[in-house]
Amino acid sequence: MMASNDKAPGMLGRALDGIERVGNKLPDPAMLFLMLLFTVWGLSWLLSGVSFEAIDPRSNEPIQVSNLLSGEALTHFLTSMVSTFTAFAPLGVVLVAMLGVGVAEHSGYINTALKQMLKVTPAKLLTPAVVLVGIISHTATDAGYVVVIPLAGVIFFTVGRHPLAGIAAAFAGVSGGFCANFIPSGIDPLLQSFTQSAAQIVDPDIRINPLNNWFFAASSCIPITLLIWYLTDKVLEPRLNRTHKVAREQVDIPAMEQTTATELKAFRIATVVMLLAIAGFFSLTLSETSTLRDANGSLTSFSAPLMQSIVPLIFIFFVLPGVVFGYLTKTFSSSADVVQAMSKSMSGMAHYIVMAFFCAQFVAAFSASNLGALIAVEGAGALKAMNLSAEVTIVGMIILVGFVNLFVGSSSAKWALIGPVLVPMLMQLNISPDLSQAAYRVGDSSSNIITPLMPYFPLVVVYCQRYVKGIGIGTLISMMLPFSLALLTIWSAWLLLYWSLGIPLGLGASYTY
Repeated sequence: MMASNDKAPGMLGRALDGIERVGNKLPDPAMLFLMLLFTVWGLSWLLSGVSFEAIDPRSNEPIQVSNLLSGEALTHFLTSMVSTFTAFAPLGVVLVAMLGVGVAEHSGYINTALKQMLKVTPAKLLTPAVVLVGIISHTATDAGYVVVIPLAGVIFFTVGRHPLAGIAAAFAGVSGGFCANFIPSGIDPLLQSFTQSAAQIVDPDIRINPLNNWFFAASSCIPITLLIWYLTDKVLEPRLNRTHKVAREQVDIPAMEQTTATELKAFRIATVVMLLAIAGFFSLTLSETSTLRDANGSLTSFSAPLMQSIVPLIFIFFVLPGVVFGYLTKTFSSSADVVQAMSKSMSGMAHYIVMAFFCAQFVAAFSASNLGALIAVEGAGALKAMNLSAEVTIVGMIILVGFVNLFVGSSSAKWALIGPVLVPMLMQLNISPDLSQAAYRVGDSSSNIITPLMPYFPLVVVYCQRYVKGIGIGTLISMMLPFSLALLTIWSAWLLLYWSLGIPLGLGASYTY
């Protein structure tokens, strides 16, 4: 059973409780996005006639806020409303992946897999294991949001711990630890391309290695995992046990009963089928002329067909063992049962679909208005004008990126906006583009988990509501705020330690220009 902690909350607990109460008084996330949409419309109208000196680095022209209340803009809004919704990237990722996960879950395959995993994972190491899996999941783009985070809640629930603590630990690993990873991923060459372009404003001949932050990102896994582990077990979970009791009998998750001989045999066969399918698929990538590689022969770039196929692969590699397990254990007797399992998984996503509709309209409007570009470039310009020392500038850059991340969620979009300002500026202070990029990644990752405007944030709220009804945005922010502040502090210190000791940031990287 979950431990209880009825002690009166300390100062931190009272502060977080206050944040939760205030945050939960906000409207439903769907209505919040609608209100933000109206706000963007109003601001775009007010600022559309203002001339700004800030230069958009993407066009080298002064930033001009677009009036979204003009006749032409409103017409475009109406005619593109459906396509804006259906093209909203997180929606497709979530729904397609959940179709496959639903089959594996309702067949009983995931339930059995978790029982087998818990047999070999010491209870004391459950939290760091979840965090590390979340960090490594970046390699498969957004897989962590739709697989790791919800499963972490199930795992914690199963062993009698608070499921929201598991969700928070996984969310902190997947999103808060976005910069850290032992394995190079598509984000590395993507950010490097923007860094190199920005650096070439000062030095046209400069070349940046795509893995220029790899050593720093890999080593960051250690302090980040330890930090999230401590905060989850010692700070968050005791508070959750005090403030958010879980009515276990009301949670729609199959009980973890003893694995039968039939289930164990079916699990082994289903797992072998899945592994053979994975091996067979990845054998297709071995050839240098494989159609799963990009034009340059890379498998890990964002343009590589392999990386663009991650979500369909999640669907396939969950459906296969789910179907095999279901038929062998008689959970499924016909194809109708498989479809029913998919339908049941979709029924739990209804609220998210509604939120995604309004979120998609807001994100599109915010991008079209140029307000995000204005905030990012003006903020970078303000930091430049302060003329601070190199060390203070690096910390100031990390804080600035965290602030801008509250408005502009995309990691690459932010760097495309502020990189051309900050990278050349820091090069004048003898700070290398490699160090600037590392500082950017720390600030971007640390604040991911507290911005409701991040497309997957409402989805995590939905995961929490599975266990505790009435959970809102305020609850999730109060859960994740200590993680965000601690990540910002410890990770910044980790980067400065690297700098002071001269430890290489990555391949071909330097600290000075």
